[in-house]
Amino acid sequence: MSQESQRERWFGPGRSGKPLVLIATERVLPEPDPDEDLLLTALDAAGLEPRLAAWDDPDVDWGAARLAVVRSTWDYHHQRDAFASWAERAAACTALYNPAGVLRWNSHKGYLLELARAGVPVVPTVLLPRGASAGLADVMPERGLRRIVVKPAVSASSYRTLAVEGGNLDEGEAHLRDLLAERDALVQPYVQSVEDYGERAVIWIDGEFTHAVRKAPRFADNEESVSGALPPADDELEVARAALAAVREPLVYARVDLARDDAGRPMVMELELIEPSLYLLQFPPALERLVLAITARIGDRR
Repeated sequence: MSQESQRERWFGPGRSGKPLVLIATERVLPEPDPDEDLLLTALDAAGLEPRLAAWDDPDVDWGAARLAVVRSTWDYHHQRDAFASWAERAAACTALYNPAGVLRWNSHKGYLLELARAGVPVVPTVLLPRGASAGLADVMPERGLRRIVVKPAVSASSYRTLAVEGGNLDEGEAHLRDLLAERDALVQPYVQSVEDYGERAVIWIDGEFTHAVRKAPRFADNEESVSGALPPADDELEVARAALAAVREPLVYARVDLARDDAGRPMVMELELIEPSLYLLQFPPALERLVLAITARIGDRR
């Protein structure tokens, strides 16, 4: 059975009389989601009826579900306002996790500046608003940067993310102009430690950090490469806790992506609260914890 036909069996309305849990996704994924079938199978085994539902499908009755969980909505960044409006409508008729307000806030990477203002160590970030005339030639000398990353402020899966240095500065300038013509953009230093120590994705599920993985650098159109499960370092956990402390609404899952600065100190690259891969295959106890969290919240609504 193909990956797509396996997914199709999980689409559609509930039929069994078991508590219905809708897993928000997109109809056709750009790449397989290793978490998906694991979660669906585990929820089914726990006595629930999980069904996939495309977030932008107007025929889905979100109110029929006891709970809706956002997972592989990997196209939200193409329709951010529509996605946020959908989340608010879904949350009005069922329990939605993560909550609609969190999804809207986390969908624009300007949240990194908010975390920095709250004292959380964050990769230095310049936010350029749509229509700004500033170029990389202004940003790079100002910050003493030799290699930088340019990306949209609303983005997922490394969409339109470009590494820029002296050899491709013209390409970088053109890329930034194209972005700013239609959206806000971010300029950040390229963090050298991702080449050796790697970027660490620290997974949090229902109040507990469960595991981490090492991620290799990823740019537009590249495939993701991750390690097996790793224990997060103590200083990484400290920064991850500080980042999550800035979130004022209840969460079921989170992923904090960290890298180390030139002095070896961890800092936040991304705080992923919408549709992050949770690397459940790498650490089965995290899957068990997620299923228990979902089951408990359904029980709270009885």
